[in-house]
Amino acid sequence: MVRSTLNENQKIMTRPNIIFIVADDLGYADLGCYGARQATFGQVSPMIDSLAKNGVVFTQGYANSPVCSPTRFALMTARYQYRLRGAAEEPINSKSKGSTTLGLPPKHPTMPSLLMQSGYRTALFGKWHLGYPPAFGPLQSGYETFMGPMSGGVDYFTHCSNNGTHDLYLNEEEKHQEGYLTDLISKYTVDFVNEMAQSSAPFFVSMHYTAPHWPWETRDDEALAQDVKKNLFHLHGGNIHTYQRMIHHMDEGIGWVVDALKRSGQLDNTLIVFTSDNGGERFSDNWPLVGGKMDLTEGGIRVPWVAHWPAGIAAGKTSHQHCMTMDWSATMLELAGVAPHADYPLDGVSLADVLKQPEHSFDRPMFWRMNHRHQRAMRHQQWKYLRVDGNDYLFDINADARERANLAQTLPDRLDQLREQWESWNKTMPAIPNDATVSLGYSVKDMPQR
Repeated sequence: MVRSTLNENQKIMTRPNIIFIVADDLGYADLGCYGARQATFGQVSPMIDSLAKNGVVFTQGYANSPVCSPTRFALMTARYQYRLRGAAEEPINSKSKGSTTLGLPPKHPTMPSLLMQSGYRTALFGKWHLGYPPAFGPLQSGYETFMGPMSGGVDYFTHCSNNGTHDLYLNEEEKHQEGYLTDLISKYTVDFVNEMAQSSAPFFVSMHYTAPHWPWETRDDEALAQDVKKNLFHLHGGNIHTYQRMIHHMDEGIGWVVDALKRSGQLDNTLIVFTSDNGGERFSDNWPLVGGKMDLTEGGIRVPWVAHWPAGIAAGKTSHQHCMTMDWSATMLELAGVAPHADYPLDGVSLADVLKQPEHSFDRPMFWRMNHRHQRAMRHQQWKYLRVDGNDYLFDINADARERANLAQTLPDRLDQLREQWESWNKTMPAIPNDATVSLGYSVKDMPQR
């Protein structure tokens, strides 16, 4: 397929290139376009803020899970992650290496596999975290090219996972390469974009950064790699200044990619979507939300969503549409003109009409559940039903985004209605397996409760 060029009077309406950028453990208010405080060095995220200014910002966007690998199952399949056994792990950990069940099954259609079958060139640069080879891997699930770690977290310099094993791959082979991982992800993407400028095919790139996930290392902190070698959770280190710098490094890399798109004339017809896999962790800013990673309170699941596409999105827009990770996957398939596999109907709902008219909105009930602390949640319109540790809550999120005013006793009928809707939805999902694991890197013994 030959892509047309943009002229002054007509926008491109051919299939867009797509770059899906996912940060790791980024908080709701960590970006300037979401109210971030300035760092000591200035703006934390000027490039992402520019994409937001020239595109659309979503104020009510959610992750499919408050922890990484379950969200990634939903991102890849555009379906509720609960349908797949591997997504019951919270999250997949290194002990699953060698498992033939804890991963994304190669036979399952994915967004990249469907796009590739329709003529897109596909690549993943960054974190996979959906099961280990040989049973699982990016090249078995629709990506032609892969560079990054297979596990959830690695050191930014040694590229070793928490068990000390080297974990950086190029396609299916280990890749020993010097460099700060955030920069490597950005540079590989730049090279791919430059290569695609010579191709007539559209492309889909997943940029799945590990930033700003622990360990707390900036581009200048290579000496820390030995210090955190035995425990990547880096419980004794880090601070907000290091954390903001890590975000800034990611932002700079995104700028390199945008510059490459501009130079090659591909920016106008490239949809760039930016988000986080879940809410923020130790040093993140989730204001005004409460909670973070592993929580179904708003701070654990409401995340930044920015979309930029000059050919298809007007600049300077804000949307209050409720949406979650898998909706974006469904959106990308629709914009590419790709139908879902008949045997795997999507749970995600396309946002294509919202991108065209950000003031447009539609009714979007959303559901979550977690093995950790037996959590469950439902968001519908302004209402949120939440259960944590056996306690049921009802919140008016429009009036109380911090979830501090529990209306369960005041509006018992509303609570019952939402609870029944959640129960009905849950019956359509497989039960949480008895052997599903919850992996926590730290507890209240390491730091006070949020």
